Amino acid sequence: MATQHISSALPAPALSAAYPMASPGYGKRSAPHQLPRTREDFCLLPTRERYVAGFVDHLPEGAAMSVKQLAKQLPLYGQQAISTALTALSVAGHLRRVRCSVTNASDETRWVFRTFWSRTARDSEWWNAYLATENNGPDEAPAPDIPASEATPPPPAPEEPRTEPAPEATGVPQQRTPDQAPDTAPAQPRTAEPGPAYLALAHLGRNDHRLALSADDCTALEPLATQWLDRGVNIDYLTHALTAGLPAQVDSPLGLLRRRLTDRMPPRLPNNENPPPGSPAPTRRILMECTDCGRPGQPEALPDGLCRPCRTTHHPDTPPAEAADVRARMTNLRDLLKSV
Repeated sequence: MATQHISSALPAPALSAAYPMASPGYGKRSAPHQLPRTREDFCLLPTRERYVAGFVDHLPEGAAMSVKQLAKQLPLYGQQAISTALTALSVAGHLRRVRCSVTNASDETRWVFRTFWSRTARDSEWWNAYLATENNGPDEAPAPDIPASEATPPPPAPEEPRTEPAPEATGVPQQRTPDQAPDTAPAQPRTAEPGPAYLALAHLGRNDHRLALSADDCTALEPLATQWLDRGVNIDYLTHALTAGLPAQVDSPLGLLRRRLTDRMPPRLPNNENPPPGSPAPTRRILMECTDCGRPGQPEALPDGLCRPCRTTHHPDTPPAEAADVRARMTNLRDLLKSV
């Protein structure tokens, strides 16, 4: 009698209806022309990467794709392990992180951060061509080809997650700490990726300790700072306006910055410049980000979604040409020593 082998692996956590979504224009974007979803998807990837890829593939459009949010939903791995897995998925051709400029209804341009995802692995040439079409296309993202009624479950969780081998270059993945007790009543975390206004406020305290803000302070001041950016000023202008002429001692950074953001609000300049007939429409600008360190650059300069230093870290092997040069130089040095 044949014995049926039933896997003891726990299934991946089901997608909650309350999964945090990114701000409008941010988050996950599905690439077009993907193959239908099957149980053999990601079968060539290691266990951890297959587990993370299966979870990301089931996320809806616009879902938050930060490492912190993914680590909260995947209890088997910490942020370091999730970051390493995303880097491996980028090298495998499943995702690319980009920042692109979009124009709102008031013809104001802002940068947004997106993660393009493809269930079907693509090479760097395909990604470069696709991002080039996105660069000249409309602001709307392509609709995913995943039917909403598809009920294929995510891949099973690894059977022994605690004995996971350490990644090659980024160190041992850290396990998530246990949740706090209910009586501690922790503050609610941000459910969306931080925008440029939030990051500008958060960096004020790093540059000048007199303007150190808490996370709640940055959230409270973010709408005012966003109004500055919506009026056409950049981050440097905003930072200079908030930090110029500070008193020797600041008792309330929140109150001081709120007053300056309100009193020094720049004027909204009317857009009276009409382009001449027949002039080409302004094109969008897309910069790819290194999946590991976040350094921006042109897609052609980031093969596999990695910048040169990170690519060297993950692929430390010496190229054959460089190895041949080293051997030739050593041979030349030996010949010179023999002639002495």
